[in-house]
Amino acid sequence: MQKITPFLWFNDNAEEAMLFYISVFKNASIKSVTRGGEIGPGGKGAVISGTFEIEGQRFMALNGGPHFAFTPAISLFVSCETQQEVDELWEKLSAGGSKERCGWLKDKFGLSWQIIPTMLGEMLQDKDAEKSGRVMQAMLQMDKIDIALLKQAYEG
Repeated sequence: MQKITPFLWFNDNAEEAMLFYISVFKNASIKSVTRGGEIGPGGKGAVISGTFEIEGQRFMALNGGPHFAFTPAISLFVSCETQQEVDELWEKLSAGGSKERCGWLKDKFGLSWQIIPTMLGEMLQDKDAEKSGRVMQAMLQMDKIDIALLKQAYEG
């Protein structure tokens, strides 16, 4: 069992969000859904909470009402192996949301994501400060991360 599980507070669209997230990722599924009875928020059959899993990471979702909203102070960081994976996740997750700088985006529910190729971290941690500096400067100019441009910057 996962010791720490991100808990996502939605206004009234937790089920829609869970269905969206599992449609975006290949290895994803809804694990459980708790629906209300005769008495309770949303009426009979309305989703109160649910759990879903993406790539082995479990999440909980709650229809908690409009009291709280997502902020970029918390984001979901997705490590990508290929440009194709970056492109696909970038487009799908940002649909109805917003594309932002340096691989960040907000989905249509307001949740922030970082879609980052694993090689970016490796290049930024290179012992050659000039190489890593060029990569940082290139990344700061990007919205969606472009692996080919990062490699060009890295190689000088």
